[in-house]
Amino acid sequence: MAYQALYRVWRPQKFEDVVGQVHITRTLQNAMEQQKVAHAYLFSGPRGTGKTSAAKIFAKAINCKHAPVKEPCGECDACLGIQDGSISDIIEIDAASNNGVDDIREIRDKVKYAPSAVDYKVYIIDEVHMLSQGAFNALLKTLEEPPRHVIFILATTEPHKIPLTIISRCQRFDFKRITHQIIVDRIKHILDEENIEYDEHALIHVSLTAEGGMRDALSLLDQTIAYSDDAKIEMEDVLAVTGSIPQERLLKMVEALRNGEVKEALNDLEESMLEGKDPNRFVFDFIHFLRDLYMYSSSENMEDTLVRAIPDEHFKEVAQNLTSHWLEKAIDILNETQQDMKWTNSPKVLLEIALLNIQEIQDQQDHTEGQASVSHELVQQIAQLEKELNQLKQQGVPTQNQDDQPKRKAPQSRSNRYKIPYEKVRYTLAEATKDDIKNVKANWPNFLEGLKKTSPPARAKLVDSTPRAASPKSLILSFKYEIHCSLVLENQEMIETALAEYIGTKLTIIPIPDSEWQSIREDFLNQQESSDEGSQEQEEEAKQEEEPLVSEARKLVGDELLEIKE
Repeated sequence: MAYQALYRVWRPQKFEDVVGQVHITRTLQNAMEQQKVAHAYLFSGPRGTGKTSAAKIFAKAINCKHAPVKEPCGECDACLGIQDGSISDIIEIDAASNNGVDDIREIRDKVKYAPSAVDYKVYIIDEVHMLSQGAFNALLKTLEEPPRHVIFILATTEPHKIPLTIISRCQRFDFKRITHQIIVDRIKHILDEENIEYDEHALIHVSLTAEGGMRDALSLLDQTIAYSDDAKIEMEDVLAVTGSIPQERLLKMVEALRNGEVKEALNDLEESMLEGKDPNRFVFDFIHFLRDLYMYSSSENMEDTLVRAIPDEHFKEVAQNLTSHWLEKAIDILNETQQDMKWTNSPKVLLEIALLNIQEIQDQQDHTEGQASVSHELVQQIAQLEKELNQLKQQGVPTQNQDDQPKRKAPQSRSNRYKIPYEKVRYTLAEATKDDIKNVKANWPNFLEGLKKTSPPARAKLVDSTPRAASPKSLILSFKYEIHCSLVLENQEMIETALAEYIGTKLTIIPIPDSEWQSIREDFLNQQESSDEGSQEQEEEAKQEEEPLVSEARKLVGDELLEIKE
């Protein structure tokens, strides 16, 4: 088994190899060059973004023979020893399997001993959020004032689970998701060095599927190379490995929906499901594919912006026959379906309904033609109204008794009013607990303060909101202004992710207006009490059927002391 996975072979050995994290690597390099190295660091961020790799590079650079330097030389005994793991002064600990108090006490007892081969002992604790509360307490004092020759680097994917007393003793660096283009450039470099041919669109799809993780991208690339029969990576190979939907099938479905042939589109969906495709993956691919059609048809020379589609002749032909209005509505329907799929055990049914709704989309041109057909009638009506108005001016307005005046109709509700998702609200109220809403309310001020720094527009939409009820999966937010209910949905995914860092779990936000909350809550409570009222009525009827002697005895001594014998 001499073969090594690509992500192991191409693990970064210098800071310049850690792509997409310049804001972190530059800070660490300047700190080392200026000899302003801290005693503890916290590296947080999504998986596969370079946290552990950056920690090992930092350990090499701080112990390099030529230190202080910005990059480890990779040739001295210290660099080579740390790289192959032969130097015992660089200790890497997996907190997921060593999370007890005794494990941390062992570290605390050993930090006082000087390093044997290099200048600094470096403890790299991976997945540090897995430590127990007792282990965190044991680490506190050592982490605050370690010996001069010891540096701690804590790495985690879930920083919200780490006690604030630990975070305050570290310099925190947040690793971000790597952009698609940076991942593609890195993969191209690796494949060129490995002498493997590739289709560039296949690499773009690998990058999209990796969702910002370089390690995930290289793992998918490894699988694709193994799956491919020849020495070239094709788009079909990537689609087979990732379980995505082929472009030709998506184009066929778009044409069928646009032409009103919904049966053909449903047959294509059924074929994909029979092949074992995941419904969530199907919606994900379809949304991004429609996005590519929208981008391509919106302007010229947009091929570079495509992330899912290959701009072949068939793609260009379909894009020319679609309007921006149709594409916008289709994407809106699929986005709403993607949200609703979190709440159902039958995602395929929701997909079928979504396709039926997309098939019924009418273009704005169709509406214009319909309006033109009635324009002549409108002109005649306007002329008649002008004639009647002139007569009123000349003859005056006849007076009417109060009783004879017609009653005004109540103003009609606005068609664009926010639609409250009553089913989701009732589901959340049924599952809601006091602990969940207490957790949200306790962290809500800190969450808003943090959101003020990361996304001021999103925070502005939440200023007049109030957490009302929370279940393990969702959160009901009421808003003072109804328009904010619709606006907050534009940043829903970002807000939910940001909130999860403070409360420890990701909740789906369900916005409702303040004016509707009380009535919704009362309706739910009345439904809950209706079953209890039925049982109480049965008890009262039974009491009325009792004999008079038993009833009098029950009044005198009560139910607890009364014993009835036949």
